[in-house]
Amino acid sequence: MWIGETDWVYSRTFSLAVDDLVHEHIYLRCLGLDTLAKITLNNHGMGETDNMYRTWEFDAKPYLVAGENQIEIAFAAPMPFLRQIEAEKGVLPAWSVGAERLNGGSWIRKEPCNFGWDWGPKFVTSGIWRDIDLLLLDTARITDLLILQDHSEDAVQLTLKWTVEQLSQETLTMDVEILLRDEVVIQKQGLAVDKDAVINIAKPELWYPNGMGAQPLYTVRAKLLSSEHQTLDTAEKRIGLRTLKLERHPDEWGEAFYFSVNGIPFFAKGANWIPVSPFPSDTGRDTCEQLIADSAAVNMNMLRVWGGGIYEHDVFYDLCDEYGICIWQDFMFACATYPSYDADFMQNVKAEAEDNVRRIRHHACIALWCGNNELEQGLVSDEWTERTMSWADYEKLFDVLLADVVAELDPQGNYHAGSAHSPCGDRNDWKNPDCGDTHLWGVWHQKFPFEWYRTCLHRFVSEFGFQSFPEPDTLQSVIAQEDRNITSYVMEHRQRSGIGNSTIIHYMLDWFRLPTSFEDTIRASQIQQGMAMKYAVEHWRRNMPRTMGALYWQLNDVWQAPGWSSIDYEGRWKALHYMAKHFFAPLLISGVENAENKTVAIHITSDLNTTTHGKAAWMVTDLAGKVLLSGEINTEIPERRDSLIQTLDLSVYAAREILVWLDLTVNGASVSQNLVLMSRPKHLNLLTPGFEWKVEKTGEKTAEVTLSVEHPALWVWLDLSGHDVRLSDNYFHLRPGVTEVVTLEFADNISKDVIALDLRVKSLVDTY
Repeated sequence: MWIGETDWVYSRTFSLAVDDLVHEHIYLRCLGLDTLAKITLNNHGMGETDNMYRTWEFDAKPYLVAGENQIEIAFAAPMPFLRQIEAEKGVLPAWSVGAERLNGGSWIRKEPCNFGWDWGPKFVTSGIWRDIDLLLLDTARITDLLILQDHSEDAVQLTLKWTVEQLSQETLTMDVEILLRDEVVIQKQGLAVDKDAVINIAKPELWYPNGMGAQPLYTVRAKLLSSEHQTLDTAEKRIGLRTLKLERHPDEWGEAFYFSVNGIPFFAKGANWIPVSPFPSDTGRDTCEQLIADSAAVNMNMLRVWGGGIYEHDVFYDLCDEYGICIWQDFMFACATYPSYDADFMQNVKAEAEDNVRRIRHHACIALWCGNNELEQGLVSDEWTERTMSWADYEKLFDVLLADVVAELDPQGNYHAGSAHSPCGDRNDWKNPDCGDTHLWGVWHQKFPFEWYRTCLHRFVSEFGFQSFPEPDTLQSVIAQEDRNITSYVMEHRQRSGIGNSTIIHYMLDWFRLPTSFEDTIRASQIQQGMAMKYAVEHWRRNMPRTMGALYWQLNDVWQAPGWSSIDYEGRWKALHYMAKHFFAPLLISGVENAENKTVAIHITSDLNTTTHGKAAWMVTDLAGKVLLSGEINTEIPERRDSLIQTLDLSVYAAREILVWLDLTVNGASVSQNLVLMSRPKHLNLLTPGFEWKVEKTGEKTAEVTLSVEHPALWVWLDLSGHDVRLSDNYFHLRPGVTEVVTLEFADNISKDVIALDLRVKSLVDTY
C-alpha cells in the first residue's frame, strides 16, 4: 500500500556512437509512463508527463553525447498529488467502488482500477509500463497510416491515407505491398507521398468473427523512399477485409442495436475484459493468448474492454484478430465524474484518444468505440452536485470530443457515447428496453431471483454478472489451511464487493442445500454462478432478434479472490466457463419451465447463417433415472432466430420428482444438450449417482475419462487437484444409459496410474 505514497526514480545508462549523433533529429519516444513523470537526460530536464495512456516524444539530440549517456525518470507519488489537487480544485464525485478508492483519481489520466475496485486490490503503481525508443531521423518518416475499405461484390477497394513528416525538400515516393499469408498479392511502386493510394483487391478473402467463418489477415506495408530509392521508414498494418457495423434503425420494438459483419447480423456472445494483472506492464503474450483462446473455445465472438482499466497492449488486439474475437472498446472513463470544464484536462484527453485510436483502429476486431462505463447510470444530472456532473459538461467530453476524434481518425468506425446508454427517449433511462445497451444487476445487487432475467427484453446487455469463488487449487496458493473458511479474515479481505460473500450464501440458501465443507462451498458457488448466467443468456438468445447481445461480467480476474470471472487468476476455468461453451453454442436447445401450469416450452436457437434441419428429443425421468416420458420431433431450424418447437405438459408428475432432459441432433450427431428442473435443486431427493469410470491414455500428456452413472448426476465435475490439467468439459449432467467422454490435457507427462489414483468425480449430491 505504500508504493503509491512513494516517489520513484528509474535510471539507466546507454551508449551511443559518434555516427548515431550525426542524424538531424533524435527523438526520445516513451510509449507508456505511469503517470506523473519528469524526464532528465544527462542532467538536462526534457519534459514532464501526466497521462499514462499517451505516447510522449521529446527532442533528445541537444542533450546526447557520444559514449555513455544517462536517462532518469522521476515519478511523483500519485496519492499525495491527488490529495493536494482535491484540496486545490475540489473533490470530483465518484462511486466508491471498493472501500479504498480515492475520488480524486479522476484528476489524472491513470488506470481507474489502480485505486481499487469491487473485484481487485488497491495497488497504485508508478513506473515505465511500455517501451522507450530513440528515433534517429534525417529526411522523413511516416507518422500516420489510415486504411479505408470500400466493399463491393467480389472486390474490396483500399484507400491508404498516409501522413509524412518531411525534413528535406527532396522528392519522396512510397512503395506499397499487400501480403496474404506472407505471400505478396499486390505491389504498387513510386506512389506520390502527397496523394492517397487506391488499391483494388479482387476476390478478397473476408474476415469473420469466431463461429461465422475464417480470419484471413492481410498485411499492408508502406515503404517511404528517398529520391535515391533508399528506404527511410516503413509502416506496416495487419488488417482483415470486412465491414463491421453497429446497426441502429427503427424496428417493431423501438430502435435496433446490433452488430453486422459483411452485411450479416450476429448475436454478440461474450464477456467483459479487465486488465490481466494489477500491474499494467504485466501482460505476457502467453497469458493473453490463453485467455483469448479460451474465449473462442467457448463460442464467444466479442469481448468488451472495460473503461476502468487500460487500452490494451498491441498483442491483445493482434490475438483477437487471429481468433475472431470482436472488441467493444471503451475509452478509459469509469464510474466517476470528470473535469471537462478544464481546458488542460480536455486537451490531454484529446491527445490520449488520438494516440489510441490511431494505434488500434486498423485491427479487424475493433467493433465499437464507447465513451465510458456507467456514468449515465446516476453520475450525471442537470447540474454539478456532490454526486453528479452536469449534462452540459458530460456532453463536451462524451458527445463531442471523443465522438469527433473517432469521426476524424476512424471514419469507418462506430461510436457509442457510454455503456449503459439509451440513444432514444430519456437519456436518464439507462435501462430503456427499447434501444441502446444496458447493464442489468437486479440479480446480485438487488438480490432478484434468477428468473427475473426472463422479464428483461433489452436490446443489448453489455453487463450482468454473478460472483463465485475461484478454483480450490488457486486459493491453495494464497490461503493458509487455517483460513480455508469463507468467513475467515483473509477470505473476507479478498472479497472486494461489500455484499459479496453474504450474497453468495443468500442465493445458495435459495437454490441448494448448504455444502458441508470449504471446497464444496466453492464448487456450489461456481455452479450457482453458472446457473445465473445460463438463465440470462439462454433467455436473451431466445429473444433474438429483439435482443442481440449478451456480454457477461467478467471473463478474467486480477488476483486469487472471489469475483465475477469465469476464468480465475491462475487461468483455471470455473464452472461458468464450461457452461458458457454450451449456452453460447451455435445451435442451442433450451427449455422454459412454467411452475404454475407445469409445462416446459422447448426452444431451438440458431446463430447459423443458413437454415438447417435437426431432431429435438426430450426425455422425462424420475430421480432414479427411470424414463417416464420421451419423444422427438424432426424440425427445420431457421437461420439466426429462435423457434418454439414443442410444449410439454407435465401436470401428471410431481415437480420435485422429475428431470427433463433435452437433446438436439443434426445429421445424427448431438450438438446441444440441456436439463430443465421443475423445482429448486435443494428440494430434489437425489440419489447417490454410482459413478463408474475408466481412464485411457491417448498420448504422453493426454488422456480420456469415460464416465457413466447408475442414477442421474447433476453438475458432475472431475477433480485432479495438484495437477495442471485442462478438461474438454466439466460441470455437466449425466443420466443412466449415457456415457460421457472427457478429454484431459496435462502440462506434463503423466501416467495412467497417477491419473486413476488422483482423479475424483463428484456431483451436486456429494456437496451435502
